[in-house]
Amino acid sequence: MDLNVVWFALIAVLFTGFFFLEGFDFGVGMLLPFLAKEDADRRVVINSIGPFWDGNEVWLLTAGGAMFAAFPHWYATLFSGFYLALVLMLFALILRGVAFEFRSKAESPLWRNGWDWAIFFGSFVPALLWGVAVGNLLRGLPIDASMHYTGGFLELLNPYSLLGGLTFVSLFLLHGILFLKLKTRGEVLERAKAATFRVWLPAVILAVVFFSATLFATDIFVKPGVTPNVSPGVLPLLAAVTLLLVGWFVKAGREGWAFAMSGLTILLATATVFIGLFPRVMISTLDPNWSLTIYNASSSPYTLQVMTVVAIVFVPIVLAYQGWTYWVFRGRVGRTQPLEY
Repeated sequence: MDLNVVWFALIAVLFTGFFFLEGFDFGVGMLLPFLAKEDADRRVVINSIGPFWDGNEVWLLTAGGAMFAAFPHWYATLFSGFYLALVLMLFALILRGVAFEFRSKAESPLWRNGWDWAIFFGSFVPALLWGVAVGNLLRGLPIDASMHYTGGFLELLNPYSLLGGLTFVSLFLLHGILFLKLKTRGEVLERAKAATFRVWLPAVILAVVFFSATLFATDIFVKPGVTPNVSPGVLPLLAAVTLLLVGWFVKAGREGWAFAMSGLTILLATATVFIGLFPRVMISTLDPNWSLTIYNASSSPYTLQVMTVVAIVFVPIVLAYQGWTYWVFRGRVGRTQPLEY
């Protein structure tokens, strides 16, 4: 296995971690105005992710940095093509972070309600745009022989990619409500239990529709003329099974297993995306030969060697620290304890 493959796999792992961890953050943020009506309950919801949300975003920064260093042409083409969408996403993430810190700085209900809706906006927009981005990566983009994106912003908002955006939103909502069932107590917990199936069913329907559309709108399962031609195989079917198992475990009252199945669904779906693309990183709809791959978009072999040594040293340290954080803040959150946010 050469270093190009290793770094493609590592970037896939980083995005998988981001979608798994930030996925429930986004879900909790989108659920905030609907599951919690009183200020005390909204503070419980926010405090359930308070120790984690900023650390979870580090996975995105690390994935972006790894992409920039290992595959600079992929980074340049992706970020220039998705420029407006990424600026909107960045604005939403900044607004979300500011809202977490500012909402409890004043007692005014109007002040706090405004920041709560900012948290909703800052969670919904990135979730939607990530689904749109993944849909476009699978469908392909107009990329010319110079690795330049030649389309416009509106071209990204095609029906297939918008369906991908809604699917991401629904899966993150499900992931978030299952996280709340593990981390909260009292009124918030009871409302989350009552609303779980109302979130799960749309997620199942949208996932099935998106998978069906993927069979016709993309070539990730056949990849004609692509070498090596690696297929996702049964991974999408396993993702469907785990998503269905979420409902079964919820009905059985096994909340931990339900959350694990939700996370496994996200893991398998992300693996399907990256394996379906491999060895391509961006598909050209103008000419398949103009697609970016892990070889024509990569840095020099020496750069990849240095990066590999750095990753071997520091990645385990970061993983250990984040694991320790989750262990320290593993308890449930309720009205009866001090609330930070």
